[in-house]
Order: sequence, then structure tokens, then C-alpha cells
Amino acid sequence: MIGIIDYGMGNIFSVTKAMERMDVPYFVSPDQDELKKADSYILPGVGSFKDAMDHLKLTGLDSFIHEMVKEEKPLLGICLGMQLLFEASEENGFAEGLSLLKGTVRHIPNHELKVPHMGWNRLTIQKRSPLLEGITDEDHAYFVHSYYVNEAKKDAILASVSYGVEVPAIVGKELVYGTQFHPEKSSSAGLQILRNFAAIAEGR
Repeated sequence: MIGIIDYGMGNIFSVTKAMERMDVPYFVSPDQDELKKADSYILPGVGSFKDAMDHLKLTGLDSFIHEMVKEEKPLLGICLGMQLLFEASEENGFAEGLSLLKGTVRHIPNHELKVPHMGWNRLTIQKRSPLLEGITDEDHAYFVHSYYVNEAKKDAILASVSYGVEVPAIVGKELVYGTQFHPEKSSSAGLQILRNFAAIAEGR
């Protein structure tokens, strides 16, 4: 059962609709006692990095996420949720993240490309992973973001896209995963990634 962490800044509706289309068992909760019943987690996110971390700290969900990762329960961060997995962000001033993965979130430099980066981009697979089962370099994903993970460890980058800079699009290390794009809005490839994450949790 996947627990979708509701901390007040996630695009919960679109994620739950994707779960229902795939008939994947899930529930949504902000409550730690309830969330402990899940065997894996999705951390969605829309908005400001600092505001999101403030919400997580205020509710104690930041510590809860660390505890569940230590218990080896799979975690998938989506969009801002992926960025929160890293050490820090320069968005709206410096703010510390969950530090589950190494790297800093920085503003996409303007190389005559529009920011925010909004639209479909082709994925380039960097490293095979169970999360990428059935995904190829021909697949595209839908992005909406102005910040990207810089200085990420190479061994944690599963796929990237090019947008003036190389943007980590899918990351993963041990059982901590993230997608910079919205898989629930990325057609069949995005749904396949969500199915793969559900399979990872089931196979533990």
C-alpha cells in the first residue's frame, strides 16, 4: 500500500487519479500514525522549496520521512518533492532540504530558453534501474519547473534531459527515488514509472 504524504503543498489530485487509473492501492494522509501503515511513500510537491520544508518541519514529517527511509520503505519524490530529497536549495534564499541525496537545487540559467522549463522533453537514460523498467530514450516526460538539481552525484542520476543545462530528470539511490517531471501527467511512460515504483514496494 502506497501512502501519499499530504503536507499541504502537493498536487494530490492528479497523483491519486493516476493511482486509480492503474488500480494501485493507496491512501492519502498527513498523519504519521496512519502513514506508518504504508509500505512505501510518494512525496508530491508544488510551490516553493523553503515553504515546503517549513511545512514538513512544522508537522514533524521531515523526521518521519527519515525514519521510514531507515526502515527501507521505498520513497518517490515528484517535482518539488524530488528537489526536497536533496541537501539544499537557493530558491527564495538558502534553505536546507531532507539531505537524503547529495546535491543542491539551483535556478535554471537563462541560455535564451524560457524559464520556467515547461513542456515535453525526451529522456536520456543514464543508468538502468527497476524504476525504469520499460522506459527508453525514446520516451518523453512533462516538466514544469524553474529550478533543477545541480551537483547531484552521478551514480544517483538515472535519467536526464537537456535544457540549456543537463537536468537530472529521474534520480535514485537505494530505495529513494525522484522525478523532476510529473509522471502522472506524462502519458504512458509516466504511468509506467508509477507502476514500477509500486512493483518495487511490493517486491521488498
